[in-house]
Amino acid sequence: MMVQQESRFINPTGLYDPTPNGYTHVVIAPSEGTTVYIAGQGGEDENGNLANDFVTQLKQAFKNLRVALAAAGARPEYVVKINTFIVNHSESKLEHLTSEVLQMWGKQTPAQTLVPVPRLALNDMLFEIDAVAVIPTIDTAN
Repeated sequence: MMVQQESRFINPTGLYDPTPNGYTHVVIAPSEGTTVYIAGQGGEDENGNLANDFVTQLKQAFKNLRVALAAAGARPEYVVKINTFIVNHSESKLEHLTSEVLQMWGKQTPAQTLVPVPRLALNDMLFEIDAVAVIPTIDTAN
């Protein structure tokens, strides 16, 4: 009989507490599971339109991430790693990002790398997020 393993989220002693910034230093994902890779999700709506402002694009990108996860049969709590890309990064933009991360994951946030960039794939694109999720295996044979 297989026991369902969950990912472990660790903020080790000796490293500062990243919780207020919306990420975890170390995530250990179970080896028994299905790994899902989500391509970078920007702020485009389902018709490919981009809003003009960062916050609207940020919220749409997180909505898009939820849709992509659901399409793979994954839930937000299965996400173990995200990479975020912000055009013309600022502390204000970081605060908005942190708020969205905490809304989606609460206190058990995935590992995260934030990369400030001068531009993204589209001229008016201001934010992008990609993700890796691990769907735990559940033994249904027993």
